[in-house]
Amino acid sequence: MKFDQITVNMLRHIHHRHGAGKRANGVSLSGLEDGQTGVIVSVMGGKMLTKRLADLGITTGKEVKVIRKTLFSGPVQVEVAGSKLVIGWGLAYKIMVEVR
Repeated sequence: MKFDQITVNMLRHIHHRHGAGKRANGVSLSGLEDGQTGVIVSVMGGKMLTKRLADLGITTGKEVKVIRKTLFSGPVQVEVAGSKLVIGWGLAYKIMVEVR
């Protein structure tokens, strides 16, 4: 029974954090619809995450286009600097963009 309560609390936390995708300093990449474009304004993560995304070409100031999102918080296919990438929904949630 204790495990069930922990699971419920985790799901509530995830639902609250990952709700609509809108935050004070922009919209998360996961909040954009198919075909929408935005400019990356920030990445909500540590040095390792920021470096990994930079290695993929996902950096502040770059234009990013959502090609396709899957249902139920699945992967997000994006285009950045002419490259098409597939990233997880949780990672896309940490990338803040200004919608164009």
